[in-house]
Amino acid sequence: MQVSAKKVDSANSVVEAKVSKELLSKKEDKIAAKAAKSMKVDGFRQGKVPAHVVKARHGEQIKQDAEQEILKEVFDQALKELGAAADTVVGEPQISKFDKTDDGLTIEVKISFKPTVNVEGYQDMVPEYKTPRIMKKDIEQRVEDMLKSVATMEKIEEKRALQSGDFAQIDFEGFIDGKAFEGGKAENFQLEIGSGSFIPGFEDAMIGMNVGDEKDIEVTFPTEYNSKELAGKPALFKVKLHEIQAKKVSKNPDEETLKKLLPGVEKPTLKELEAQVKEQLKNEKLHGIFNEEVKPKYVETILEKLQFDLPENIVDQEIDMQVRNIFSKMSEDEIKEYSQNPKKIEEKRAEFADEARNSVKLTFIVDELAKREEIKVEDQEVMQMIYFEAMQQGQDPKQYFEYYEKQGLLPAIKMSVVEDRLFTKLFTKEPKTAKETEGK
Repeated sequence: MQVSAKKVDSANSVVEAKVSKELLSKKEDKIAAKAAKSMKVDGFRQGKVPAHVVKARHGEQIKQDAEQEILKEVFDQALKELGAAADTVVGEPQISKFDKTDDGLTIEVKISFKPTVNVEGYQDMVPEYKTPRIMKKDIEQRVEDMLKSVATMEKIEEKRALQSGDFAQIDFEGFIDGKAFEGGKAENFQLEIGSGSFIPGFEDAMIGMNVGDEKDIEVTFPTEYNSKELAGKPALFKVKLHEIQAKKVSKNPDEETLKKLLPGVEKPTLKELEAQVKEQLKNEKLHGIFNEEVKPKYVETILEKLQFDLPENIVDQEIDMQVRNIFSKMSEDEIKEYSQNPKKIEEKRAEFADEARNSVKLTFIVDELAKREEIKVEDQEVMQMIYFEAMQQGQDPKQYFEYYEKQGLLPAIKMSVVEDRLFTKLFTKEPKTAKETEGK
């Protein structure tokens, strides 16, 4: 067997091999002899089945097994010639030629390797950004909302009309075309006015009602409403207001109230709550700036300045995935048109080439930077995040996780978390920021 391995660049190699007919035949005989030891065939004792009988019954499978052994030997010998370790290979080797002739086999295999990524100067490439302004009114509003969330509900004794922010105790019944519909009736239902939890227009129409008032409210169900029977249809609701309640928020909350918002703090104060809120608002705004401004600029810079060879098989896999995503959204006629025109498929693949190369390149850069910055995300963390997301959406956490696992999405989720933590650390490490200012 003659094997020749050549480097195309630092991340890709081409291997050529010629396999004689005699070597193939020896491989087949060896596989047949091994199979004969355990095969049961009527008329022969176990272990005494002649090799030619095994070949007659399983010849095609034996040929395939022999070819697989040859490919493995070609691969192993190529790595020796290239002086490369098996764990540096990325993706599956691509067989670009496998010609069977009277003389044997002619093979060509493309092997890709994990690239060497030089990221020197990556910290200096972080773009400048201004520290966000945190307004006093924003702090006050957030504090008020937090205090409201733990405030007790009180009945409004004074005679006044219903207003936004109130909680209304109501009876209602809905009709479409004069007929009551299922699920459209309730008694002593509590509705927060202005919450947007009811059909658009319903809560606004209630503003101004007084306790004891009855009113007919006309609304139209949204076209995207989750019930197809009701979606897009006009409806009439008969409403009666029994009671108005409101959450009374104190501007000077007591210690017990503050402990609900600052758990673990022995003697919490309003000043401490405001300081925590300011930090929260700052982090939220920073996160927005990082994602919308800093990260896109940084990614563009590192993709341009950090140059290295990419494993072509991984790029091809990325192109395949993006093309599959496009095809999944096409009509049957469009797919048929492409299937009958290979050139058109290649043109479509070419459209995604640059995007795919950038995606693969960024993955290797992020992987290298994560090592340098010691960013680690354990599988257990990913599972906990998915479980938490499931509980937030009212889903079964185990089934939710199994879905992601079966779809093969766990590595992508993990990579996304690594990337998020990496960029957050980079952008806050030694920030080139303007002085923080605070408005009223």
